[in-house]
Amino acid sequence: MRKLIVLAVVLFTAIIASQISSCNSSTSDSKAGDTGDSVKKVVARGEYLANYVSGCIDCHSKRDFTKFSGPVVAGTEGSGGFIFDEKLGLPGALYAKNITPDKETGIGNWTDEEVLRALTHGINKKGDTLFPLMPYPNFNRIAKEDLLSIIAYIRTLKPVKNIIPDRRLMIPIGMAYPAGILQPSIDGNVRPPETDKVKYGEYLTRMGDCGTCHSPLTEHGPDRSRLFAGGYRFDLGTFKVVSANISPDSATGIGSWTEDQFIAKFRNNSADANVNRNPGAENSIMPWTLFGKMKDDDLKAIYAYLRSVKPHNNKIEKYPK
Repeated sequence: MRKLIVLAVVLFTAIIASQISSCNSSTSDSKAGDTGDSVKKVVARGEYLANYVSGCIDCHSKRDFTKFSGPVVAGTEGSGGFIFDEKLGLPGALYAKNITPDKETGIGNWTDEEVLRALTHGINKKGDTLFPLMPYPNFNRIAKEDLLSIIAYIRTLKPVKNIIPDRRLMIPIGMAYPAGILQPSIDGNVRPPETDKVKYGEYLTRMGDCGTCHSPLTEHGPDRSRLFAGGYRFDLGTFKVVSANISPDSATGIGSWTEDQFIAKFRNNSADANVNRNPGAENSIMPWTLFGKMKDDDLKAIYAYLRSVKPHNNKIEKYPK
């Protein structure tokens, strides 16, 4: 965000100089307006991705699980604190970090480059290695312009002072760090054209980290040989739920679903009437309130990609006893 502001200032200064020399204020005002619009577009893109595609706001906020799908508690966006522990199949306890611009407990003193390194290589400002629950192996393949737009948006969040506990791992972090699969540089990453639904859908699915939650969990992490087969068990204390099979298997997955049915699932589960109720033990950790606001074309692309992956016959008991 700081770089964008500097760019805007430089361009604005150049416009003023041109105005003095040519006295053509209308042309200068037009250029200044274009610059402001471009900054707004970057932040708007980041807002959309961070909230409705990548899951940043979902993971890094407080959620109210007395309501269906645990909608984000207003005012806590980005403040962190959500605990991921053994009940979720993790080797210890990890806490979502505070990613608001608070300078003491958040990322207010981080540079864009430091945030980008954490996003794509799992190394924080202090040089510590992040546990790959933070899906930096996925973000390592995302276009730099999209990641910078997310960072630009996060800079606009309300600063929240919230001290996050240190993680407590039962294994050395080196056992979890995905060495060898991360690209040294993300400069060559390209966002696929939206006209290529399957490729663009794969891109969005990777950004949303759908494969982690919708794959069986092993002691080494999600079973990549059964990607999208479902079966990840979540125990939130007040309820237990198992992730759905979203592979194109006709009997146990979404192979028999139409595109309209796929989109309707997101829209219906995020409807106010459905969210504003206490579902008791039949709740969901899936952030429908956020993902349900994804654009139709983006959901269609995800559907097209999921229909192209390997089908897995895996019948899911959604609410285990």
